[in-house]
Amino acid sequence: MFAITGGGTGGHLAIAKALAQELQSQNLKAIYIGSTLGQDKAWFEHSELFTQCYFLESSGVVNKSGLHKLKSIFKQLQATLEARKILKAHKVTHIISVGGFSAGGASMGAIMARIPLFIHEQNAIKGKLNEILTPFAKAVFGSFSSNSKNFIHTSYPVRDEFFTTSRIRQECKNILFLGGSQGAKGINDFALKLTPLLLQKGINVAHQCGERDFERIRQEYENLGILNKVDLFAFDKNLVMRLQKADLCIARSGASSLWEMAANGLIGIFVPYPYAAKDHQYFNAKSFADEGLGLVIRESELKVQGVLEFIESLQGESLEQKSSQVMAKIKPNGAREILTHINSLTPIPQG
Repeated sequence: MFAITGGGTGGHLAIAKALAQELQSQNLKAIYIGSTLGQDKAWFEHSELFTQCYFLESSGVVNKSGLHKLKSIFKQLQATLEARKILKAHKVTHIISVGGFSAGGASMGAIMARIPLFIHEQNAIKGKLNEILTPFAKAVFGSFSSNSKNFIHTSYPVRDEFFTTSRIRQECKNILFLGGSQGAKGINDFALKLTPLLLQKGINVAHQCGERDFERIRQEYENLGILNKVDLFAFDKNLVMRLQKADLCIARSGASSLWEMAANGLIGIFVPYPYAAKDHQYFNAKSFADEGLGLVIRESELKVQGVLEFIESLQGESLEQKSSQVMAKIKPNGAREILTHINSLTPIPQG
């Protein structure tokens, strides 16, 4: 029996889901242990991927001080004791943490119960909880390079459709701005400056601006007289087809987004979220940019001329080569790869 723990945000939960789907495909049972806070319940409360789901009362400890920090630590201790009982009741043999404060109780409970703990670190910079847990883990899996103890490099678990719709880009004729489902104001504002110049150059523009910023951005494009020339949308569930059509994407640099784009052969101009923990989005993007596979720019340093110059450099053989190289950075079946490594380290009981 496996336990998967962690979450809080979509990036962590997407990995949990990918691992659960792979376990299910191999007829291996799993329970999920998350938190009452964050998005955990929305993702898994009624999921058929797990035999049972538990949502413990816990909250983040980092970035809190004084009484609030003490309360959070106390909740984590309570969650640890509760999780230990759950793990023993289900006779869990392996536990995988995908990070986030949701993983604290079950991970510490596993250590107390001497159940082999495995960690998946999504980002180029290790999260605080994963940093604490690493010395106790059998292995730490990740897709960015790392000198971490017990580190094993694996492909990032990405949905198959990003691979099946992939293509080698040969010319930069379609640019996609991704402001995220909530809308990244910095990217949206920059799109308003850049788009008129892109249209003059014959480059098509699609722009996801998010629900909350849609009316403002629509009005701004209308004021510029180019609303009918821009494919403006708030949100699209079928985002994979938007990526497939694009030749270049201007977006944040959360790990999932980076690796989904890589699987699709899409180069990015990355604008890291300025307030990400440990500035991890910057370092995620930097790992790609250092290989010449994209451009990373701080939101405060966005300049139209610099971006235009980068776009103009992505033509013909240059774009084709970069598109091919970024696609080679990731292989399908990342979750299966992780489970294969787990089985080799601590054999998985069958039946």
